[in-house]
Amino acid sequence: MVPVGIDKISFFAPHLYTDMTELARARNEEPGKYLVGIGQTEQAVVPPTQDVVTMAANAADQMLTAADRQAIDTIIFATESGIDNSKSGAVYLQRLLGLNEWARTIEMKQACYAGTYGLMQARDYVALHPGSKVLVVASDIARYGLHTPGEVTQGAGAVAMLVTENPRIVTLERDNQFKSADIMDFWRPVYATEALVDGHFSADVYRDFFKTLWERYKAVTGRTIHDFKGFAFHLPYTKQGLKALRDILPEASETQQAALLAEFEASRVYNKRIGNLYTGSVYLSLLSLLSNSTTLQAGDRLGIFSYGSGAEGEFYSAIVQPDFKQGLVSGQLETLFAKRQQLSIPAYEQFFNEQLSGAEDRVLDISQDPAKFVLAGLQRQQRQYVAH
Repeated sequence: MVPVGIDKISFFAPHLYTDMTELARARNEEPGKYLVGIGQTEQAVVPPTQDVVTMAANAADQMLTAADRQAIDTIIFATESGIDNSKSGAVYLQRLLGLNEWARTIEMKQACYAGTYGLMQARDYVALHPGSKVLVVASDIARYGLHTPGEVTQGAGAVAMLVTENPRIVTLERDNQFKSADIMDFWRPVYATEALVDGHFSADVYRDFFKTLWERYKAVTGRTIHDFKGFAFHLPYTKQGLKALRDILPEASETQQAALLAEFEASRVYNKRIGNLYTGSVYLSLLSLLSNSTTLQAGDRLGIFSYGSGAEGEFYSAIVQPDFKQGLVSGQLETLFAKRQQLSIPAYEQFFNEQLSGAEDRVLDISQDPAKFVLAGLQRQQRQYVAH
């Protein structure tokens, strides 16, 4: 069978952020609680001129060639921050990105897990349709509300992945192990704009799912921790992934434990500065690992753990390819971080409350948003997406 996997990967987050030390002080907390206890240093902030559609378009646009745009015949949009209960976010991308009109456009939802399901559907589709290319985008805005316990685990961004035969970055193995259970650790009713979460319970469920799937994976495949170079975790906050990794580290030698911890640090460089992006979190972690590890090489096996509250989890492996660096957008995150603007806490709170909502016509000032694709407002209950 021809290998299938991620040929290109790209990321976008808005140009605004808050500093977690300043947020901690504004909330009368010790900064160490956020910086060390949670493992976050900065957090992306969404202006009214960005939403999950514009972020997805901005991410994908940076990696797609003209040939890609004509070859893509399936667009999968994973989000739990959708803008419409009927129309998929994917069909907006088709127009904004100038993609092939003879394409399927679909949106998927299962908390933070849907990006992984979309990726596996893309893998299987390409395997059955030689020559096809599938665009998978995971785009989300994590909102828990101001002055809430979950505020420090907010964030936003979009990860775009192009799935093809003979990929340059990683091949996706067919060793997936998955599990679902009806658990109320996190949910967002249709009438709510902020998520509801039982934080400590959710953290426990996350670790339980990982340990259960890890044991099942080993039993089914016969592999052990010694077969892995590194792991990428869903990171609602980066300390969560570290706790999960520590649960299995005793299975490794002291030398490998140190190596796995070093790879984990590489895998959370970007997430520490972006925050939570729900469906895209684990793939930002993968991008961070690919970009920041100094030891990855062709043939290395990476373990990937995806988790979505409610709850669904999946563990699988991916194999690093010889030209994996060529599938990355060169200097992308470094440029983003260098150009970002830090917001004061009052300014951040203002943006939080100014998100486009409701049905009244509204014109937004797009002049201060440097992104290519922006949300210009609402007319006749239709979002106005433009490129500028």
